[in-house]
Amino acid sequence: MCISCCSNWQKICDICINSKQKRMVSVKTLGQFIIEKQADFPFSKGELSRLLRDIGIASKIVNREVNKAGIADILGGAGEINIQGENVQKLDVFANEQFIAALSAGGECCAIASEENEDIIHIKNEMSRNARYVVAIDPLDGSSNIDVNVSIGTIFSIYRRKSQNGPGTNEDFYQRGTEQVAAGYVIYGSSCMLVYTTGKGVNGFTLDPSIGEFCLSHPNLQTPKMAKTYSINEGNYMRFPDGVKKYIKYCQEEDSSTDRPYSSRYIGSGVADIHRNLITGGIYMYPTTSKSPKGKLRLLYEANPLAFIIEQAGGKATDGFNRIMELDMKELHQRTPLFIGSADMVDMAGEYMKKHSAVEKIAKA
Repeated sequence: MCISCCSNWQKICDICINSKQKRMVSVKTLGQFIIEKQADFPFSKGELSRLLRDIGIASKIVNREVNKAGIADILGGAGEINIQGENVQKLDVFANEQFIAALSAGGECCAIASEENEDIIHIKNEMSRNARYVVAIDPLDGSSNIDVNVSIGTIFSIYRRKSQNGPGTNEDFYQRGTEQVAAGYVIYGSSCMLVYTTGKGVNGFTLDPSIGEFCLSHPNLQTPKMAKTYSINEGNYMRFPDGVKKYIKYCQEEDSSTDRPYSSRYIGSGVADIHRNLITGGIYMYPTTSKSPKGKLRLLYEANPLAFIIEQAGGKATDGFNRIMELDMKELHQRTPLFIGSADMVDMAGEYMKKHSAVEKIAKA
């Protein structure tokens, strides 16, 4: 029915039919978009494109299970502790299995590094022996929020392997973030959305459940250079470095010339917080604490891919002092602090970190 533009609301007018046809023509699926963009990689033989499609397929399966988790007995803990010392949720296990299965079946990568596995996973089929890529993945970021129905997500990063033919090695993953060929995340929220970059900008695709396809909904995403939102778990305030405490106080001060105070927005699922700030602007901070002096987020499959995305959208990502993607990889599950988001806000947070770090050193001396 058409009510708003038809005098006879029982009939669909020509305007509405034409409008609907135009919308249908303009829809571009993830698969179509990847094929079109394959020209950006003249030396590629299609493996990267297929790899991205494999990830898209697995994420649809995970999204389906997330949406029916409450009625499918897949909520709650699995009764296990992972390599990170965290309680494993049933959906953690399910998501990990789905992405490993999809990436193994495709044959485009030779090894996978997952948050849920202590060692790398070797893909044991003939096709993968000559595969040119490795994939690092956090299958279900924010899984502590599963039982309370808060948005969660998947984060992934793709590198060209350094080793020759045969099984992948740890050294294939010990690369700086600057060596990533693609990275992205999937957010399972009010809608399911996949955001990715191959170093040629950032594009977002929303899953249309009526056709079962990711459709281009957010082309060429750019994050604002400055905003009025900061995201941090202020419950850990007393454990933060002085530089972080001072920056938080700056954000909370009233000052009309800089439109302060800023708003505090913290969901507790990294993908959800960073996705919001990517769209609307803001800074997300996960600093070191006295309890976690090396930071808590993992460099390989959390900080590096998110940094790649944000930088491609015009933002910045640091550990408070240095660019995230230039940090050396020394351990598979290496941890790092993270300051990420709108460029001007990350720069200012870095200034506070450097200033008060110097003061702390002088005081200790």
